[in-house]
Amino acid sequence: MKIGLLQYNPVWEDKEANKQKILSFVERAEDKIDLLILPEMSLTGFSMNSEQLAEGIGGDSFRFFSALAQEKSFDVFVGIIERGKQKPFNTLLHISSKGRLVKLYRKVHPFSFSNENIHYSAGSKPVTTKIKKYIIGLSICYDLRFPELYRKYAKKRAHLIVDIANWPDTRIEHWRTLLKARAIENQCYVAGVNRVGDDRKLHYNGFTSFYDPMGNLLAEVVEEEKLVIVDMNKNYINEVREKFPFLDDMKMI
Repeated sequence: MKIGLLQYNPVWEDKEANKQKILSFVERAEDKIDLLILPEMSLTGFSMNSEQLAEGIGGDSFRFFSALAQEKSFDVFVGIIERGKQKPFNTLLHISSKGRLVKLYRKVHPFSFSNENIHYSAGSKPVTTKIKKYIIGLSICYDLRFPELYRKYAKKRAHLIVDIANWPDTRIEHWRTLLKARAIENQCYVAGVNRVGDDRKLHYNGFTSFYDPMGNLLAEVVEEEKLVIVDMNKNYINEVREKFPFLDDMKMI
């Protein structure tokens, strides 16, 4: 399965400008992909203006990416600010190549260090989805620091774990180390899709990365806007898990 990891510099809180930026990358892509993955809060940047920017699951952002998915015949993982009953959610949508909402994941661990927990409600459960018989575990940014979530995905024998993020350069070595660790301990591919550029407070240098089930780095993008295309091989996952059946010994205690 071919996956497009899109690292870019979002225009702050400007959904329309970011739609055009995303379209420009997709239109220039030379290879066909099965899945496009975008960073956290894809059309706004990591904003705490949650109430002003929130929208329903089937809102304008969904309609835009639904149309794009149908036009290009690929699935999309996109981050939105989802309107909630009490506070909004930081949400990842899986939209199919038919333009339908397949699954949504609400960030379980709001980033209290930046007061995200004040402006957003926490999700309550892990979520897996499927594309072409590949099982995929979903997560968002700060979730990466909590391996308990990912062990639930390993229990389901996920083939791929995805983390979409706005992870700043000051802690980027944590990002790189944790992505690699999640791949090794869960014997699966891991895709971490980050942003670049600057928001009002922080600098982001990207390091969008793709690791294989042995923790080998297969792709990495640093300090540039780029759509990088990677390939995932289910046979290789099965070979690793058969040769090193570590997951069979896992105890959820």
